[in-house]
Amino acid sequence: MTSEDLAARVHQALLARGETVGCAESLTGGGLADLLSGTPGASATFAGGVVSYATRVKRQVLGVTAAQVVSADCASQMARGAQELLGVDWALATTGVAGPEKQDDKPVGTVYVGLAGPHGVTVHRLALDGDRGAVRDGAAHAALEALLDVLG
Repeated sequence: MTSEDLAARVHQALLARGETVGCAESLTGGGLADLLSGTPGASATFAGGVVSYATRVKRQVLGVTAAQVVSADCASQMARGAQELLGVDWALATTGVAGPEKQDDKPVGTVYVGLAGPHGVTVHRLALDGDRGAVRDGAAHAALEALLDVLG
């Protein structure tokens, strides 16, 4: 399934539940928001997103206190921060290493996807292959899959 098709399914599931989503992105740089807003009628379910590429933006806007920005703690705090900031039922967050070099001793392809919902936050750790674009696209796709899995 394409990422666009996945985003459309997320939209339909949220619409059926009367719920909303937002996002906080680092390595995906707005790609996740692009997918979530690309479905016709998306304004009924997608509130918006924050591209927090710089560490200071993660800290100042989303309230991230994690020591390392490529970590499960950071993804969790980004997701919770976006949920609170945007006033949504669900929030997705992406952080990781797209390349070309490792960061915080994490290899290229290391990705953390945070998902904040009504019952707390979960984080998925991924090890993606490919070039910078493939890692970024794969992270956005994985985030949508994580949300759709929970929505049913």
